[in-house]
Amino acid sequence: MYVKRSTRRMADGKTVGYLQLAHNEWDPAAKASRTKVLYSFGREDQLDVAGIRRLVAALCRLLEQGEALVATAPAELRFTESKALGGAFALDGLWHALGIDAVMRRMLVTTRMEPRVERILFALVANRALAPSSKLGATRWIEHDVVIDGLDVPVVDESCYRAMDWLIDAEPELGRIVFDNTADLLNLEVDLLFFDTISTYFEAEDADAPVGRDERGMPVADASAAAKQAGFRTLGKSKDSRPDLPQIVVGMAVTRDGIPVRCWSWPGNTADSALIRQVKHDMRDWSLSRIVWVADRGFASAANRRYLQRAGGHYILGEKLRGGTAEADAALSRQGRYRHVADNLQVKEVRLSSDLAEDRFVICFNPDAAIRDAAIRARIVALLEEMINGSDTLSRDQRAELRGVISTKPGLNRYLRTTPGGLLRVDKKAIDAEANLDGKFLLRCSDPKPSAEDIALGYKQLLEVERGWRDMKSVIDMRPVYHRVEARIRAHVLLCWLALLLIRIAETKTGQTWAAIRDELQRLHLGTFTGPAGSFRQRTELTAGQKKILAALGLPEPRRIFEATPATP
Repeated sequence: MYVKRSTRRMADGKTVGYLQLAHNEWDPAAKASRTKVLYSFGREDQLDVAGIRRLVAALCRLLEQGEALVATAPAELRFTESKALGGAFALDGLWHALGIDAVMRRMLVTTRMEPRVERILFALVANRALAPSSKLGATRWIEHDVVIDGLDVPVVDESCYRAMDWLIDAEPELGRIVFDNTADLLNLEVDLLFFDTISTYFEAEDADAPVGRDERGMPVADASAAAKQAGFRTLGKSKDSRPDLPQIVVGMAVTRDGIPVRCWSWPGNTADSALIRQVKHDMRDWSLSRIVWVADRGFASAANRRYLQRAGGHYILGEKLRGGTAEADAALSRQGRYRHVADNLQVKEVRLSSDLAEDRFVICFNPDAAIRDAAIRARIVALLEEMINGSDTLSRDQRAELRGVISTKPGLNRYLRTTPGGLLRVDKKAIDAEANLDGKFLLRCSDPKPSAEDIALGYKQLLEVERGWRDMKSVIDMRPVYHRVEARIRAHVLLCWLALLLIRIAETKTGQTWAAIRDELQRLHLGTFTGPAGSFRQRTELTAGQKKILAALGLPEPRRIFEATPATP
């Protein structure tokens, strides 16, 4: 059965086509095949298209669903490609809402860089958020697996490296504009800024050769102007328990809402106590009227406290409970009642006399943590008693050897004492002193305005920074770092920061985790169809979850047809 087309010349000389539904029948008498017309559709230029659609639909109902689809699909139309669309589309919408694309394009005008550098940098940021990989892997991902609007031409790794090199020069201005736009977009409260650092190590045999650096840790051309000599990837105090490998130090400032507003990187042997001064110096010219800096015990030196109070600034800093300052010891020795702030938090404010300190001290107590600390200490003491049991019968040299072994284990050594006669005993006074500290942490605040409860809750929000570090390591995969050149390593850290910034904004606006957002959006694909007339690209239908996420982000639905390209004659 087929559609037969016949023509007829009209009186005016015009040729008109007629369409008929026909099939061939065998005529046994004539021993030939003859055409039999089953139905006439009429003139070709006057077809009842709606009627034909109804007829096709009625016939398709007689077939299985898959058979009907095959029967109605043009044989020449081929489904040639499918790429993930949703994740990159949402991230690109946030990228545009923050004005990052406009800022980069404006800055690129004054350079010789190609305009698509902005698109390449966005693609690298999207790669960190959606499918972290090396830069070589990222180029394959951009070309084959994802739709990046405005980046249809394949990207080579050299283009990525050139774009990263430019990002380092653009970071100071870019960072400030991104912060301003982020604060406006989310109506952020920036009265509290949390700061913390991590170290990230490199699987390298040797550290970088020392070079002259200024106080900010940046290389200087003139060795005489250098404040110190250090390699970028170098040995230092590792927070990853890998002191045997070279590392760098990365710092991040985060708002109380968990939005990372800026990121820094320093040589791996840089001490924490000096970093916060540079951070405050870098942000002093930003549009911030009043900041209370929140940081942990590593930044609580007297020099840092004085620096943070410049220009009316304030701080909330953690204080060491053991071997701390005289002020901390005096605060811990004061009596008083705790006030309940939450189920697992009680606070007590201590005011010291002016000859000791002008700061406010807040002692925080967590009952659950106290139970856990006591249980851990009981196990440690039991282990220590087992190790020294029967040591009185050992010779002096043997006891000294055992004492040396225990001294290498700080947890055990804390509760060990040696008698004048050289005997090993459990230190009961040390146990009682530690029991007095169970579940407690001590805060120091220079701001007279907030209550003790607000100080404690503000410090607990430092956990947002720690969550950011966890996501930098596990979600964005900041490590392993596949670069060896210092500028590229710094650029890699900036790309990770921008990816985390977009992720946090998405989480804040939707109230969902990034893992859930990413999984839902990545199911939205863009398919490419090719036929004799050309090709077109059409997205899959939006699910209810995808529509909800895009609405929460304030983004429009992606257009259904992305591109239609006629075939070349």
